[in-house]
Amino acid sequence: MTRLTRSTLDRLPATVASPIGRPLSDVGTAVGTAIGIVHFGPGAFHRAHQAAYVDTVLQHDPRWGIAAVSMRSRGTVEALEQQDGLYTLAIRDAEPAMRVIGAHRRFLAPDAAAQTHALLADPAVTLVTMTVTEKGYCLAGDGTLDLGHADIVHDLAGAAVPRSVIGWIVAGLAARRDAGVRPFVPMPCDNLASNGAKLHAALVAFAQAGDAGLADWIAGEVRVPSTMVDSITPASDEALYDAVAATIGLEDRAAVQRERFAQWVIEDIGVPLGPDLAGAGATLTGDVAGYEKAKLRILNGAHSTLAYLGLLRGHASVAEAMADAALAGFVDAMIRRDIVPMLPAVAGLDLDAYRLAVLARFRNPAIVHRLDQIATDGSQKLPYRLGDTLAAHRAGGRMPAHVVAALGGWVAFLIARAQAGVAIADPAGARLAAAAHDADPATLVRRLAEAGLGLPPQVAGDPPLLAAITAAATAAHERRWDAVLTAGNDS
Repeated sequence: MTRLTRSTLDRLPATVASPIGRPLSDVGTAVGTAIGIVHFGPGAFHRAHQAAYVDTVLQHDPRWGIAAVSMRSRGTVEALEQQDGLYTLAIRDAEPAMRVIGAHRRFLAPDAAAQTHALLADPAVTLVTMTVTEKGYCLAGDGTLDLGHADIVHDLAGAAVPRSVIGWIVAGLAARRDAGVRPFVPMPCDNLASNGAKLHAALVAFAQAGDAGLADWIAGEVRVPSTMVDSITPASDEALYDAVAATIGLEDRAAVQRERFAQWVIEDIGVPLGPDLAGAGATLTGDVAGYEKAKLRILNGAHSTLAYLGLLRGHASVAEAMADAALAGFVDAMIRRDIVPMLPAVAGLDLDAYRLAVLARFRNPAIVHRLDQIATDGSQKLPYRLGDTLAAHRAGGRMPAHVVAALGGWVAFLIARAQAGVAIADPAGARLAAAAHDADPATLVRRLAEAGLGLPPQVAGDPPLLAAITAAATAAHERRWDAVLTAGNDS
C-alpha cells in the first residue's frame, strides 16, 4: 500500500482532516518549513497531544513548526521522516474521527547533535518542550537535581553530546547567553507536580556545577511555566495501523490514537510562549496547581478506586467497571461527597462539570484502559490520590466513608493477590506481599499504617479511622458488596 507523505496527501478522503485543510492547492508550500519549537521525546503522547494543538496554530501562523529530537532511539524520528512528518491521529470515541497532523518539520536522531545544538541556539526557536517521563529529569527523591545521576555526571564532564534533557537545555541556554540572544522558554509536559519550578531549579543547579555566571543568568532571565497535560493515549499497534489504512487509504506507520478529551493547562508566566496555544484550546492560568490537585484527586483517585474494587468484582477495564452500576454509582458519590468538598475553588475550572467529564471519559467503550495497569504502584500513588482527601476530612473531624471504603478495597486487593501468589506491581511489592501473605484485613491495615505504606502514618494514631478502614477492608475481603458500595449513603 502507498505510504502517507506530502505527495500523497491529495488522496485523503474528504472525511479525514489534513494539516493544511482542503482543497490541497499547494501541498509543499502550505505545509511550510519554519521551525519555532524544539521538542525532546516525540513519543505517542506528544504526537497525539501537544502536536495536535500546534497543528491547529499552524493553520493561521506557519512560524511554529516542531523539530522532533529523540535522545535515545531512531525509530520514531525515522518513521516521521519517511512520511514527511505526517501521521494520523485517530480519535477513539463513540463518534470516532481521524485527522492527519503535519506539525513536525525536522527529525533529529541521537546522532544529529550538531543540528540540535544549532536549533537551540537559533533565535527563531522560542519554545523548547519535552515529554521525557518523570525519570527523564534526573531528579532525586526530594525533587532536586540528582548530581550523582549517571547522565548528569556524563553531561557535567563536558561531553559534546548530552545524555540528559537537562544537559541539552542548559547547553542551548548557554549558547543564547554567549550570543546575547534572548532565552527560549523551556516547558516540561510531563505530569510531575510543579514541573516548571522543578525544571527551573534543576537547570540552575546543573549550570551552577560548571558556570556560576550562567547559573545566575538562568535564575534571573529564564522563565519556566508549569503545565498539566491529560488525554488517555493507548499505545499504537497493528490494529490501529490497519484501521487507519482502511480509513485513509494509505499506509501510516507513525499513527497514534487517543480519546477525544484533551487538556493542556499552562502557567501564565508573563512571558510570551510564541505560538498562540490558548487560541488552539490550551488553558493559560496562574493556578496550575489547582488544576493538578483536581485531576489528582478526582480523576486519579477515582481511577485507583475503580481499579482495586473493579478487579475484586471481576472486571478487567475501566469501561467494564463503569458498566457496573453499583460501582459506578459509588465512585460518583465518592467524588461528589468526599473529594470535591475538599478542593479549593479554581478560576476557570467548574469542578462539577469536570466530574461529569471524567465519568464520561471512563465510560468510553473505544478506550480499553486495563484495571491491572492502573492498579500498579498503589503504595506510591494512594497517599496523594486518596490520602490527601482523607487527611483534609480528618483535620475537620469528619470520616469520609467513600474514601475509607476505597482504601479498604486496596487492602483487600493486596490480600487477594498475595494469597493467590500473584506478584504485586509496586516499588514496595515484596514488602506488601510479605505483609499480606498471612494477614487478615485487621492485621494488614495495622501493618500498612505502621509502615506508612499506602496508608498515611497518622492512621495508626487515629483509632476511629483505623477501625473504619479495617471494617471496610474486611467487607471487601469477604465480598460483602452491599456494605462496601453503600458506604456513606446515609451521610
